Amino acid sequence: MHQHMQVQPLEGRARCNYVNLRMINGDRLKTAKTLVDKAIKEKKVFSVLGPYPVIRAGLRARGWVERRLPRHSVPQPRRHDLETEATDEGDSSDDDDLGEEGERDDEVDDLYDLMTRLVRNETPYFYWTTKRDSIDCRSLRKDQMTNHYAKAGSFTTKVGLCMNLRNLQWFDAADPDTFFPRCYRLGAENDKHAFIEDFRRTACTSLLLYVLEKYGGDSEWERTGEVYDAKSHGLSKPRKQHANQRVGISIIDNALHICQEYLNSLEHCDIDITLETIPTLSEQQWKVFLRNYYSVIHEGLTIEGCEAYVERCKCMLEQMSRVCPQMETDGLCNIWIIKPGAKSRGRGIMCMNRLDEILSLVNADHGIMKDSKWVVQKYLERPLLVHDTKFDVRQWFLVTDWNPLTVWFYRECYLRFSTQPYSTHTLDSSVHLCNNSIQKHFQPSPDRNSCLPAECMWSCSQFRSWLAASGQDDLWEGVVVPGMQKAVIQTLLTAQDSVEPRKASFELYGADFMLGRDLRPWLLEINASPTMAPSTGVTARLCPAVQEDTLRVVLDRRCDRNTHTGGFQLIYKQAAVEVPQYLGVNLLVEGTSIRRPRAPFYKPLIQSHPDPLSKSSSHKSSLISSHCISGKENQSEEVKKAWPTLSSREFTLEKSLIFQPKLRKCPQRLNLPSTCCVLPSPAELHPQKLSHTHAQPDHPPTHRTRSNLPSLYRPTLSLDVINLRPRQTLTSGCYKHETHTVNTSYPVLRMQKYLSLNHRLTMDTFTEREGPKSS
Repeated sequence: MHQHMQVQPLEGRARCNYVNLRMINGDRLKTAKTLVDKAIKEKKVFSVLGPYPVIRAGLRARGWVERRLPRHSVPQPRRHDLETEATDEGDSSDDDDLGEEGERDDEVDDLYDLMTRLVRNETPYFYWTTKRDSIDCRSLRKDQMTNHYAKAGSFTTKVGLCMNLRNLQWFDAADPDTFFPRCYRLGAENDKHAFIEDFRRTACTSLLLYVLEKYGGDSEWERTGEVYDAKSHGLSKPRKQHANQRVGISIIDNALHICQEYLNSLEHCDIDITLETIPTLSEQQWKVFLRNYYSVIHEGLTIEGCEAYVERCKCMLEQMSRVCPQMETDGLCNIWIIKPGAKSRGRGIMCMNRLDEILSLVNADHGIMKDSKWVVQKYLERPLLVHDTKFDVRQWFLVTDWNPLTVWFYRECYLRFSTQPYSTHTLDSSVHLCNNSIQKHFQPSPDRNSCLPAECMWSCSQFRSWLAASGQDDLWEGVVVPGMQKAVIQTLLTAQDSVEPRKASFELYGADFMLGRDLRPWLLEINASPTMAPSTGVTARLCPAVQEDTLRVVLDRRCDRNTHTGGFQLIYKQAAVEVPQYLGVNLLVEGTSIRRPRAPFYKPLIQSHPDPLSKSSSHKSSLISSHCISGKENQSEEVKKAWPTLSSREFTLEKSLIFQPKLRKCPQRLNLPSTCCVLPSPAELHPQKLSHTHAQPDHPPTHRTRSNLPSLYRPTLSLDVINLRPRQTLTSGCYKHETHTVNTSYPVLRMQKYLSLNHRLTMDTFTEREGPKSS
């Protein structure tokens, strides 16, 4: 019995497989081979991973053959894992049917299955996947297409979009605060402090707006239910009201002062404020201010004597609205929405309106501080409502090239409504989050208007009909569509440098917008791999059309530029930038090495004190340095005129000059010409009288000034200088050699130099100076 129970299931399984085998028709096999051969020759083999039957049908209709990708034997992730999955690339797919592989379709004919078997070893030339990391774009060939770009997480995640739009000023003359709500990273310390300042400043402006609307004749706060009112909201457990308790008037003074300081900072009036300057409100004072603010807005307490501040509040709000584009949507409750950095479908999103709760969330979760993937964004408290219900807009756009940037915008979109009436008093997800993946779990409220559909979706044509009924139909083409297109283009420009611009790739994105009361669109996020599930009647009609039109743009238009692109229209085509063509094999940097400088070479110094050449003419003494040439033409000409032409080419003269050092209390350095060699000395040197063998009594003695003395620092011994003096009696140009030597008590250094004919020809200049003369 035990053996029979083991064998019987195996026989039954084999028998069942044998019965299910299909007979292969020869004609079908021949037809399949013919179609496969043609597809392989035209490189029309594709692979689709995910529930995309429209893509499969569209490619097969164009003659493509599918090669099925192998299924991964990875178990399905648990619910906890689904909520925490987030890749570094920022794959923010909001597809509701990620768990379905979609490998089975409704095709009854087995011809496609047969063709799939025939191309199981062929190379696919078209990939369509849900996840970006399913295909490695770097390993693809140039003729292989895929529906994703690498490194596109710079704008498809909350953190990436928040950081990228801060650089918009470098790409376009636009302010991101005009279409993107203020956003900060909770994990970054600088952003955390900036958020705290923004929260406090927004509390001040909200308080001024409350005073203006409540006591200035505007009942907006009562109509929208932004201020606490237990009766209007039907709360089961309202907070206890204190009729006699009021908040002091100082809260308005502090709010006005903080707003004025912010305006001064924008005008750079705070340039002299240092870090040591005491802030206007200390941390303890801020806690008291926010506590009173919560009591007024959330608990309904009144401010005593605030009627006298209405005009001042109005004036300050007008000034703030000029520099803060989001003043119209900030509201009174100071609500902020906390989002995970790389998640979609509304997972992990929370709405909060108290600073201490937001900061406690950040401090409690160490993962937020570690990876900085969570962001806090200002919630639009005063959006456009349809029958008192909040909605957002899903808009598709297609990028077919990043360099040059090419953007296609879909003409149709759809609206997603919440199931509950809008109110800022409650922070439930059923009121503030319009994602279909969240709202499908709630039942529509009985208080909601019956004109809204039960499936919580409208097409753009239905929304335009509602606008036409209210006399605002022209604002759709004049404000909404241009605003969404501009926001998409400016966002893509900021991310252009970070995305890898692969030519054969393309990607379809889904952008979420909210509309203000003036119908100005506000960008919330951009999703990669937007959902194509036919969850409602609206998406069942629009999603297949979007997929089919995508194939028209990326496939049909490559063969025919004039083909019909369906609902996609080209809204941006970046001007091509000419790149200089590179010529050569290698990039080479040529040059020579820098030689080490040599030590300075001091050449010998020759000091001369010549006698006059003749009685009729007087000449100055000269300092002559061998190999030291001035290079100045004016000095060269003067020397040539001063010295007579020498006919003889061989001469040798020597004359002694002795300097006796004399120390003084205040030594002063006297400079020689730049061409002379300087010998250092600790004190000045004064010359003694020179003894000449053949003195000229008829020539008056010459004196040297202090400025003409040489500069010598080290203890020198002696100095012998060559003196050239032509003999007057010799007309043939012969010179007399005279030598004079004087012994001194100091050590002397004797330097002699004999000039030859070749050395004489190389000398250009002779500097004449008078010799030193002692008194």
